[in-house]
Amino acid sequence: MKVLEVNKINKAFGNFKAVDEISFALEEGTIWGLLGPNGAGKTTTIRMIMNIIVPDSGEIRILGHKNSNSATDHIGYLPEERGLYRKMKVGELLIFLGKLKSMSRSAAMKKIDYWLERLEIKEWKTKKLEELSKGMQQKVQFIGTILHDPKLLILDEPFGGLDPINTNIVKDIMLEMKETGTSIIFSTHQMESAEKLCEEIFLIDKGKQVLAGNLGQIKQSYGRLNIHIEYDGNDSFLETSSEIKKYNNYGGYVEIQLNENGDSQKLLSEAMKVARIRKFEIKEPSLNEIFIETINRSKGGVQE
Repeated sequence: MKVLEVNKINKAFGNFKAVDEISFALEEGTIWGLLGPNGAGKTTTIRMIMNIIVPDSGEIRILGHKNSNSATDHIGYLPEERGLYRKMKVGELLIFLGKLKSMSRSAAMKKIDYWLERLEIKEWKTKKLEELSKGMQQKVQFIGTILHDPKLLILDEPFGGLDPINTNIVKDIMLEMKETGTSIIFSTHQMESAEKLCEEIFLIDKGKQVLAGNLGQIKQSYGRLNIHIEYDGNDSFLETSSEIKKYNNYGGYVEIQLNENGDSQKLLSEAMKVARIRKFEIKEPSLNEIFIETINRSKGGVQE
């Protein structure tokens, strides 16, 4: 089932075209990466989905409804710019947020206790938000976003302000929600997180779609391999090998992009003649590399 359908939406602010003919669809139980550089149009797109601003043209359907207000109780939205009522107590704030999504007080309280314990902040339930650290406030806002079991979850930089332990907790919750059918739009600048979590990506620049589809298929379509080598000793092979297009050497560890017809086995043989190879790994291009290359191409940049 298509949880979200976006068809040729446009939005301009004066002479500035923020979103230009964007179309995509989001299936049930999918983590979908909305990616792009600063100012690409990601936030404007999200705000149109949320009906915070209205498209100049085009159509958005959520759970079959043209107007997102009709489906608002089934949407959870965590914006990048956080906003909490700092003078409210944690439990009271979460009950308030639950009621905004048509939850009864009793149903909200049961869910609140579960999630506060899950995110290890139950002892802060009666504390005011202003008494909490930035990371704990982030966890409270995340709970408020998922409290009502949304069908569509929009997360804009959900790991901001979280330490690695709490990042892992939130990541696990996202995966659990996906497995139970929630569709997740994950907007982030953290390409490593997007690469691990997203099945589909949608990359925009200057308001236009520049790359979209299944992440695994996109990687395969790039048709090249990267080589990661850990070594001891001489690194002269990096300068003498004709198999190498470019490399990034950290001293004892090097990341190599092969030429179009580069032979990984020949490279290994050349490296072994002058250095002791501790690790030789053939890898697909990372999402970060694909992101940079695609954006440079869309801007007319010269590819190395």
